[in-house]
Amino acid sequence: MARERRLANRSVGARTGMAKVSYKDAGVDLDIYEQSMARLPRLMHRTFCPRVLKLDGGFAGLFQLDFPSSIFSRKYDDPVLVSCTDGVGTKLKIAQRTGFHGTIGIDLVAMCVNDALCCGAEPLFFLDYVAMSRDDPGLLESIVTGISDGCIQADCALLGGETAIMPDLYAPGDYDLAGFCVGVVERKRLITGSAIARGDVVLGLASTGVHSNGYSLVRKLVFEIGRFDVNDMIPSLGATVGEVLLAPTRIYAPTVRRILRNYRVKQVVHGIAHITGGGLGENIARIVPRRCDVVLQRGSWPVPPVFDWLRRLGDVDTEEMDRVFNMGIGMALVVSPHFVDSIVRACEQSGEAVFPIGTVVAGQGDVRFAA
Repeated sequence: MARERRLANRSVGARTGMAKVSYKDAGVDLDIYEQSMARLPRLMHRTFCPRVLKLDGGFAGLFQLDFPSSIFSRKYDDPVLVSCTDGVGTKLKIAQRTGFHGTIGIDLVAMCVNDALCCGAEPLFFLDYVAMSRDDPGLLESIVTGISDGCIQADCALLGGETAIMPDLYAPGDYDLAGFCVGVVERKRLITGSAIARGDVVLGLASTGVHSNGYSLVRKLVFEIGRFDVNDMIPSLGATVGEVLLAPTRIYAPTVRRILRNYRVKQVVHGIAHITGGGLGENIARIVPRRCDVVLQRGSWPVPPVFDWLRRLGDVDTEEMDRVFNMGIGMALVVSPHFVDSIVRACEQSGEAVFPIGTVVAGQGDVRFAA
């Protein structure tokens, strides 16, 4: 017992002689964290619409489904909420290589909002989750500036978010992003693909490049096989590697909104597909009913030169390129053949490059390419 008491007393003495430990010693500096948080409200407020109820410092964001003013009232009959979540994938590694983080937030918004559009939804609000290795007010502000810019493009409110500092999970300089979008659509205006019928036309809306899918293959082709640096100029593309690979994902909300508002009675858009991982084939197949096939016509749209540059770096098969990348089409609309011309005009009025790229035929729910 005496030995045990002596050991216990020595343990207590050792503990009382230690310096006090703080959260900062564990890698989280609350003072810097507060500086980071202070930069964000203005980036949120610039995206707000009258339906947002401001609650700065609250535990949640508040958004009323309808406008309080009768002038702007939506007067929903049977509204359906549409929700989606996504990230940016390893495109983040390109941002980290270049040190430029100002547009990666646009990608985050685009990946979520474009998915919501596929149901015919009006994007209402957006939330973000940023996980970082350490507090960095400047970095966080750059990321959220991009998110705020993306929300303005999509005409949705940046309602809130979360910043997590986790030094044991992320290496210095690393961070991760996730986004969450909520939209609304009247049940009778919901677009599911079930109305797709033989004779419908597939319209392709042009992408701005690689968008935010396939970057594990991109990084292997460019940095491992091609031995490029992000600052290297690509003469055939007229830009640096970093500029080409960080071109932000296009947000199609203004165009889709214009089209759907033009046809409030008739349902002329029968299906919408956001072309992400899986390419045109797999993503269009997600909305095609079993009674139909879609035949896409190769050569009916211009393929941006970035894809040929990537293909040649690793001698990638055409079929593999089709499965991994959007190949120049960021969104596909399946529309009634009687309204193709007017929908094309609406797209062009929104500044969208649009191409008839395929047709719907009788089949079993497949998508195939024709030469």
